[in-house]
Amino acid sequence: MPTNAEMLSEEKKGRVRRMRALMVKEFFQIIRDPSSLLITVFLPLLLIFLYGSGVSLDLDHLRVGLVMEDTAPDVQTFAKSLTDSTYFDVKIVRDRRELADDLTRGTIRGMFVVPSYFTQYRNRPDKVAPILVIADGSETNTANFVQNYALGVFQNWLVQESITSGASHELPLITTEPRFWYNEQLESRFFLLSGSLAIIMTLIGALLTALVVAREWERGTMEALMSTTVGIGELVMAKVIPYFVLGMISMIICVFLSIFIYDLPLRGSFLVLLLVSALFLFCSLGLGLMISTLTKNQVLAYQITLITAFLPAYILSGFLFEIHSMPKWIQLLTYIIPAKYFVQSLQSLFLVGNVWSLILYDMIPIVGIGLIFFMITASKTAKRLD
Repeated sequence: MPTNAEMLSEEKKGRVRRMRALMVKEFFQIIRDPSSLLITVFLPLLLIFLYGSGVSLDLDHLRVGLVMEDTAPDVQTFAKSLTDSTYFDVKIVRDRRELADDLTRGTIRGMFVVPSYFTQYRNRPDKVAPILVIADGSETNTANFVQNYALGVFQNWLVQESITSGASHELPLITTEPRFWYNEQLESRFFLLSGSLAIIMTLIGALLTALVVAREWERGTMEALMSTTVGIGELVMAKVIPYFVLGMISMIICVFLSIFIYDLPLRGSFLVLLLVSALFLFCSLGLGLMISTLTKNQVLAYQITLITAFLPAYILSGFLFEIHSMPKWIQLLTYIIPAKYFVQSLQSLFLVGNVWSLILYDMIPIVGIGLIFFMITASKTAKRLD
């Protein structure tokens, strides 16, 4: 008669053999499935290319018009300061009616009008010389940029005019010199690329596992596994580990592309980045498995994954939209979005460094939410076919 220790040892070896066989089967299934390779290889590369090269929040070379009703020398210098600015592509006319159709069609985003009495008012101490700024309000962000950039160009022009005329005593006694930390050049692609990694991990973890496991329920292969001696924990782990390895490989490729092709700085530790990414991928895989287990249908799993994983990660994670500008009840909702914590950690690691007070604060909710997903999956994956 075998002893209890020998029986436990044999049972452990059996679990290891079953796990190894299931994972080998899963890896072969990934290789044979074009959709798996499409989601884990092509889609991440496409997103990195789009966010690195095609998407930018930096508004350079805005198309604007300049109406010069006054052509005095000081107005000419103001026009030159506008045309020399990298912020504007300027179309100069003499009558504002020439730009009305361009502004309506969106060919230009605003116009600056220097009235005919500009020089006359500027030379009189009792008058204020006006410059009219008209912006296209159909795009509010662009309209604000037009006004703010125009104000900055105008202030610089006033300073240069004061220096040229020798009226340095008119310059303000206090001036401001702005400095930007962590992203000195204000390159939007830096935080876009770092945040896009959260979207990529969400797609790989949640979407891929949700579709693949739901497809197994549809084809009946999951029922075949249920009839074997494979335990629920073994089945869940055998599904998670291959996609975890695939997701981490995809993550490493995306990170290297971002750093070496798009010059994204990595000021934190690469090992810490891998740790945080692994925890978030663990959470995303848990969400995908939970969705597939509850739905058991590919179409429904795809729709629910978009609603519960991709859209919240894109809109409510702080990736593109500032969370603090959202309504209070939406801000409260973001606390249950794992991508929010991952985006914060990524932007800290890439642009700031190893700020452990922030990283640990973000890691704990990711792990907690992931454990909830796996516990729900394990409780709903019963070894029966009803």
